[in-house]
Amino acid sequence: MATTLDLVSFLVLLSSVCCREPQPAQENVSPIINMQLDSRKKMLSWNYIRNVSEQECVIYTPLGSPTSQPPQVTEDDTHYCIFRNHVLHRGANLTVNVTCDGNVFQELLVFANPGVEGSGAMNFSCFIYNVRFMNCSWAPGSRAPADVCYQLFWWASLHEDEVECPHYIMNSEGMRVGCHFDQLGEPQNMDNYFFLVNGTSRTAAIPFLDFVPFQAYKIEKYDPPTNITITYNRSHHIIKWDNPEIRYDLSSYVLYYELDIQRAGGSSKTKHVFQRGQDPNVYLMPSSAARVESTFRARVRYVYNDLWSEWSPTVLFGLPEEREPRGAMFDVVVWAAAVPALLLMCLCKRFYRSHKLFPPIPQVKKEITGALMPTLEVAWDDGHLPPGSQEPEDVLMVEETW
Repeated sequence: MATTLDLVSFLVLLSSVCCREPQPAQENVSPIINMQLDSRKKMLSWNYIRNVSEQECVIYTPLGSPTSQPPQVTEDDTHYCIFRNHVLHRGANLTVNVTCDGNVFQELLVFANPGVEGSGAMNFSCFIYNVRFMNCSWAPGSRAPADVCYQLFWWASLHEDEVECPHYIMNSEGMRVGCHFDQLGEPQNMDNYFFLVNGTSRTAAIPFLDFVPFQAYKIEKYDPPTNITITYNRSHHIIKWDNPEIRYDLSSYVLYYELDIQRAGGSSKTKHVFQRGQDPNVYLMPSSAARVESTFRARVRYVYNDLWSEWSPTVLFGLPEEREPRGAMFDVVVWAAAVPALLLMCLCKRFYRSHKLFPPIPQVKKEITGALMPTLEVAWDDGHLPPGSQEPEDVLMVEETW
């Protein structure tokens, strides 16, 4: 009986061995398992079932060159790579390459952004202003359905949860095309903002739109320069202004100013000067280059972006000699010429009035007067001449005869 049982057991064991499918050798099995991608964090993660000696992860995107990096590992032995400077909305191929027991293994993950092409958001941009506010904007895709509803999510660290836009901005059709952030919290010099715009529709799937991190200090739109003063030292106009208040503690040298100087008259009426920020900010303008009605204004931006501030208030300046001394000299000359003329006019007017009231009495001419006066008759006494008379002279007339 025992012999029979042993024989049956032997036959069963032999049958199981013969019928089992052949198993591949362990060294030919990839040690990579649980490979997956978190598209928000752009983090590729996986685990190993055996020890590996060499490893790397690589990302391939349509418009970028392949990028590789060594993996990191968590406390639970999960390995991961983060591709924060790549975008995934165009799709991507991600691979993990390892060496195990002398053999090379590669696992591939193909990522596709689902949705109707051209229906996602486009032309996305953001800027910080007034130190603590931020606005973001985007445009609907060219093939976006009429009922599309976009959503903006943002976060400041890969270890933070995403937060949806607190205040959406609508266009005239009631579609979300922007977002206003009214409180950004305390600034940090290494602030990086991550954004993701996705969408929903009852008629079509909407692909998401992601971005490389926004470095916050590079997207700030500054306030205009303040405290502009212009003084004159008889050779130059000294123009000074203060740097604007900014969100981040940066050197004044990264500020870039445009100075707009308008001059009255001349062939060139506009002069634009560009210069880096300083402590303090000073620009010297020769007095010969400024006229009475010269004006000055300025604006500023971060040297590595194109977000210009608004223009500062316009300040009027010019040569003091052209404003006060020359004006006073002109007034003196005018009065010096006007006073004698006024006196002369008064005298003439007075003479005319007196002449009209008291006309002169006509005088008889001397010849007429002499003719009308009677001849004085003087009597001679005893043959004597009157006083003052001379004795008569005898006049001899000589007549020549021929």
